[in-house]
Amino acid sequence: MAKLPGNSQLLDTAGRPLRSLLAINRLDDPEKELLYASLLPLRLRGLLGLAADGLHTTAGERLTSIIAPAGLALMRIEVRARPDDADTTFFLELADTQYHQMELSFCIICDPAAPRYDVDVDESGRRNWFASRGRNLPEELRAMEDGLFPNQTRRGLRLFAEFFPLLERFTDALGMEMIVAEPLSYDNAIRYEKYGFDYLRGTRLMLEIDREFQPGGRYHARMDGSTPFRMPGMERTVRGRSWAIHDGVLDEPWDEVQIYKVIGVDAGIDTFPGRERGVR
Repeated sequence: MAKLPGNSQLLDTAGRPLRSLLAINRLDDPEKELLYASLLPLRLRGLLGLAADGLHTTAGERLTSIIAPAGLALMRIEVRARPDDADTTFFLELADTQYHQMELSFCIICDPAAPRYDVDVDESGRRNWFASRGRNLPEELRAMEDGLFPNQTRRGLRLFAEFFPLLERFTDALGMEMIVAEPLSYDNAIRYEKYGFDYLRGTRLMLEIDREFQPGGRYHARMDGSTPFRMPGMERTVRGRSWAIHDGVLDEPWDEVQIYKVIGVDAGIDTFPGRERGVR
């Protein structure tokens, strides 16, 4: 049963309740694509000139791919500014969990008109899987100097605030009570806190990071200018801390941080209350 005000149980065209991605994926393509396209923010649709179906432009070009195979409990949406673009403007992966929760696996929203930084490949051009298989330091430095966060290939469109309520209502309409995720970086975790998430795992790490970046802390002492990603003062912003963590300033790897959001509930978590705000 849906809990958010004005929301209702999601039904298929025959009036049967849908309670999972697995159930949606059993539907015929036109029906399930219409349901999944409801996750696309209106401003994204307007920016790309998408028609009412969320799949094509008004001229008939298909910009949205929805991968949701029958028999699997996951889905992917890829939206490109032009059909032949290598990069997506909007990328979303969701999955059912075994506990009847929604897993937000990935959400990437990029400005297709912004400069691209090849931080997603190493210096030899090989895919580096979020820098886990090598870094591209020249490109990372250029990206950081342009105000980007680690792993961002392009500046974002600042659309997550419009997307997330759509996801929360969609999850609620399936009768699920929780969204779970694993933030890939420190700035992702802080951003999710803003949307009401709490920690399944990682509270200790997040509080330790904040404590040790304070004057006198061991991470604060490492902001010594030894690399461009560890300049003094960077510890005062989310972006600066995130780049330093990406650069290996912690005593342990950034790993296994897990978060959750109860539908309709703001956990009120803020593990970096003293940050400088209004800084990209």
